[in-house]
Amino acid sequence: MTGSGLRRRLAGVARGRSGTLREPAAQAASVWRRSLQLRVVTSTVALSSTVVVVLGMVLQTQIAERLIESKIQAAVLQAENSQTVVDFELGSADPAPGSLASRLTTAVDRLTSATGADEATATAGAFEPVLVDGGDSTGAADTGQSVGPLQDVPAELRTAVEGGSLAHKITTVATESGPTTVLAVGVPVSSAERDLQLYLLFPLTAEQRTLSLVQSTLVVGGLVLLVLIAGIASLVTRQVVAPVRQAAEVAERFAEGHLEERITVLGEDDTARLGTSFNEMAASIQRQIRQLEEFGALQRGFTSDVSHELRTPLTTVRMAADMLFESRDEMPTALSRSSELLVHELDRFEALLGDLLEISRLDAGVAELQGETVDVRDTVTRAVESVRALAERVGSPLRTALPDTEVLADIDPRRVERIVRNLLANALDHGEGEPLDVVLAADATAVAVVVRDHGVGLRPGEAERAFTRFWRADPSRNRRTGGTGLGLSISLEDARLHGGWLQAWGRPGRGAAFRLTLPRRRGGELQGSPLPLSPDGSPPEPEPVLEGEQTPDGVAEVSR
Repeated sequence: MTGSGLRRRLAGVARGRSGTLREPAAQAASVWRRSLQLRVVTSTVALSSTVVVVLGMVLQTQIAERLIESKIQAAVLQAENSQTVVDFELGSADPAPGSLASRLTTAVDRLTSATGADEATATAGAFEPVLVDGGDSTGAADTGQSVGPLQDVPAELRTAVEGGSLAHKITTVATESGPTTVLAVGVPVSSAERDLQLYLLFPLTAEQRTLSLVQSTLVVGGLVLLVLIAGIASLVTRQVVAPVRQAAEVAERFAEGHLEERITVLGEDDTARLGTSFNEMAASIQRQIRQLEEFGALQRGFTSDVSHELRTPLTTVRMAADMLFESRDEMPTALSRSSELLVHELDRFEALLGDLLEISRLDAGVAELQGETVDVRDTVTRAVESVRALAERVGSPLRTALPDTEVLADIDPRRVERIVRNLLANALDHGEGEPLDVVLAADATAVAVVVRDHGVGLRPGEAERAFTRFWRADPSRNRRTGGTGLGLSISLEDARLHGGWLQAWGRPGRGAAFRLTLPRRRGGELQGSPLPLSPDGSPPEPEPVLEGEQTPDGVAEVSR
């Protein structure tokens, strides 16, 4: 394997491991964001842990200080009592050098045998004495004799005691069982005209065991306390979170269309008031939705009935108008012109009725696709040719860009042709005589058609309203196509029947663009569009948003 190949393989392994590590972290972050109870319990335990740790440290420090203070007081009292014993034992000591060592040993033995004889000894505990001869008061020779482990006495303590002061110091000494912490207490002893120093070494093993027991008790007690706090916080939080979760679940089911869903209300507290308010709001929304549904049904029924009822008289009027139009050459000029206007307005009236009937079928949900596999280029070409004469009349050249190879897709050719024709008619109305561009492209899963004009464009917020029924961007403008105001709305519904998108983009002075994107296979799901919508290119396709929402780049996503 080459070096670059090995690096790529190692990088792939690293990315795999990184992804494996990121998945649990992402799941944990999702649980953290979604669970109010978890956040409250975790925050409570974290704050309680801080309080418990600080309180434990304070208690441990206080207990340690009290133990050491009591030990020092008992040790000092023991040292003073031991000083009296040594004075008594050495009071008649012969200053001769030969007897001093034995008398020092006898005094130390006396101290050792006196352990536990009085209350001070019992309180201070066991100790090891050290007796040091500092020489006679006249400065004679034969000094430096000692009995006991003099090497365990700190030099600072010896200096203080040799100066005539009672002193104590905590130090660490080496023993057979390892380093041991001891409390060393020293007192000066003057006897038989000699300067002596007495040191008592008190092991602090018992105090250390006591501190260890206190630490263990504090740790175990703190952990038990935190567990209890976590349980209590969880129970208390659950009492608040449970009604909120129930309200959220009921609200989700209500939003899905289950309008009979209500929150079970128990008690008279704040959560009960929340449930009552939610139920009242849900009931009000349900009534309004039913009223709107009834009104919409009446409106659709009225539109459908009127459209059908007008068909019969319109047919009769059409027959009469056609007869007059065919005989216009035999009429006076005024009557001939009137017959032409009559036929023209009847054409517009028939187109309006056709659009109203189509809207009625779409609203009723009875519109069906007549799908077949066709070359989309032919469908787009027929739509372009149907408006070419009108485009030449208004002076707007039609520029098409179609692929050289077949673009096969499972579509309803009649509906797709109507969509493209409506987009072209809308572009002619707002193109200001500028050229119109029609572009067709396809990829493995989708086919797209973009119709763009270079006219007045769309102001901010108008792209999302372009598909509203009977809405016009500028009511004062003269329509060149005689449209009914329903073309784009019908086109949107036709695109939805195909499972596709119909999207709008526009900028004032830069024109507008409409993009139709359809799956190449019936029932396919769109993941993107083969064509950009804005003239300067679009980023990777976002997920389609609900009708009427506006994306940051000014594109109105109108697919559901």
